Amino acid sequence: MTQANPLLRNILLTIVAGALFAGMDSLGKHLSTLLPVMQVIWGRYVVQTVVMTAWLGATTGTRFLHTPRPGLQLTRGLLLLACTFLMYQALSRVPLADATAVLFFTPIVVTILSVAVLGERIGLHRIAAVLAGFCGMLLILRPGVGSFHPALFLALAASVLNASYLILTRRLAGREDSASTQFNTTAAGAVVMSVLVVPVWQTPDMPTALLLLAIGLFGTVGHFLLVSAFRHAPASLLSPFLYTQVLTAAGVSVLLFGDPLHPATVAGTAVLVASGLYIWWRENRRAATPLPDPETRAQIHPGD
Repeated sequence: MTQANPLLRNILLTIVAGALFAGMDSLGKHLSTLLPVMQVIWGRYVVQTVVMTAWLGATTGTRFLHTPRPGLQLTRGLLLLACTFLMYQALSRVPLADATAVLFFTPIVVTILSVAVLGERIGLHRIAAVLAGFCGMLLILRPGVGSFHPALFLALAASVLNASYLILTRRLAGREDSASTQFNTTAAGAVVMSVLVVPVWQTPDMPTALLLLAIGLFGTVGHFLLVSAFRHAPASLLSPFLYTQVLTAAGVSVLLFGDPLHPATVAGTAVLVASGLYIWWRENRRAATPLPDPETRAQIHPGD
């Protein structure tokens, strides 16, 4: 029993982190009706960067400011920023559940890019999982059907950018200090958005400003919980529980936003999640070297 309790704690931390990420996207969808999307993204990035800088400064000194690969770190941060921009544009136009489900196409894209970019080899099982995931994506997108919304392609593009971000994260794993990688996850985006937000800036009232603060805190706390969970339990055990973000997003989408939940979306999400879980299972059967630290491993989920 003494061994089961810590394990349960880490599973619960992962589930809560997924719920916080879904809540962050829910706030982003709501705030996009009150403020320009650029300003919403600015709040998300600046709050997390400020909190992360304060935490890393207190725990590591100035070590996190130094990186031997600034080009890769900058590219990685800008990929995540572009992913966030496209995702929030999609959230302002389509139901939260649909956009979140499409974003979880990321594990399928990572598998494809690992072959094209990293030169990894995959067998028939994972090829079948990729094809099944593609079919699930078609069910969610429903191209050519009356209920199809073109903005879902923004979420699909976001999943491709997120996968590219993860591929760079793999490249940096073990070669960069984890504190530097954490800082650079949002630092470049915070600087870029602080410039781009100026022409569209709208001074928010106090309730809206608090929501803007909350969206950044949701992302930051979710990240910290995920790091804590992955520090004390194997990534192979905890990763599947991140799919609770899809379920949470579906519940929020229906209950708070009154969005319809199309049967094809439910079926497509089920196929997509099953495909991602199968790829995860196959990955953990390989004798690959694990990522070297929990902070790096905890950055591999979509929408962080």
